[in-house]
Amino acid sequence: MLKRIFVVGCVVPGLFALAGSPGWSQDYPIRPIRLVTAEPQGGNDFAARIIAPGLTERMGQQIIVDNRPNGAIRVDTVSKGQPDGYTLLLDGISVWLLPLLRDDVNYDPIRDIVPVCTLATAPLIMAVYPTVAANSVKELIALAKAAPGTLNYSSGSSGGSGHIAAELFKAMAGVSIVRIPYKGTGPAVQGLVSGEVQLSISGVASVAPHVKSGRLRGLAVTSAKPSALLPGMPTVSASGLPGYEAGTLTGIWAPAKTPARLNNKVSQEISQVLGRAEIKERFIASGSEALPSTPAEFTATIKSDMIKWGKVFKDAGIRGE
Repeated sequence: MLKRIFVVGCVVPGLFALAGSPGWSQDYPIRPIRLVTAEPQGGNDFAARIIAPGLTERMGQQIIVDNRPNGAIRVDTVSKGQPDGYTLLLDGISVWLLPLLRDDVNYDPIRDIVPVCTLATAPLIMAVYPTVAANSVKELIALAKAAPGTLNYSSGSSGGSGHIAAELFKAMAGVSIVRIPYKGTGPAVQGLVSGEVQLSISGVASVAPHVKSGRLRGLAVTSAKPSALLPGMPTVSASGLPGYEAGTLTGIWAPAKTPARLNNKVSQEISQVLGRAEIKERFIASGSEALPSTPAEFTATIKSDMIKWGKVFKDAGIRGE
């Protein structure tokens, strides 16, 4: 005869601990989410402010953009955050390239923070101050070779996309051009616009308006193929330096040990936001193209990129400060 046994007042070991653990709640999110990103007016800040309203709408909680100018500090802030889905990092390729460039960077971009998804990709523009006697990449290389160390270029943070792209250019072209570091992409571009430096390789959003106004001369885009973002502008590879390619990729990370369920939810919600026509248009207007992905796809991209750029840096002797 089947007997029904009722246990009253029995506590299953670990149940309460599980219920209180990060990611257990099915109501996530129940409070605002902090999105740590780079300095204002740069490409990553643009991306954060493009997705924040739509993500706020979909998730029912405000997305707070937290600007931090230093890349290592951004990663440290997020890596030390609670793995509960309420602290996220929005950043670019410097997150996984800095450990390859500098001995004093001791975090792992996959283990210490967890890749959640990609957001956008874009080429960079190689631009010069109008008084520079070069109308093409080929002419710029010839000018730099004729007077080694006299040309200089601006860039934001060490290991940022502009810094990496310029150092790769120097190595492949065999030229000596002096780096002038600035505190962020915005100031670096302003340094070029004001004539403090002669050259910069920076994001489309930051440089294109100055090229269109005539305040800067755009020479080429850094993508492997011509970009729809800059119709008619040649690539660096096709206009003087065969095989050259660089660009940006923006993504989202969470603190290590953040439950996969939460990361998947964030990735899925961001994918929905990026799929909106108006969001795609805003990314195009800001100089990039929306590029959603899963956590696994973003992780694979980072691993592949680290192998590729690690070899480039080693062969060319490129190091960060």
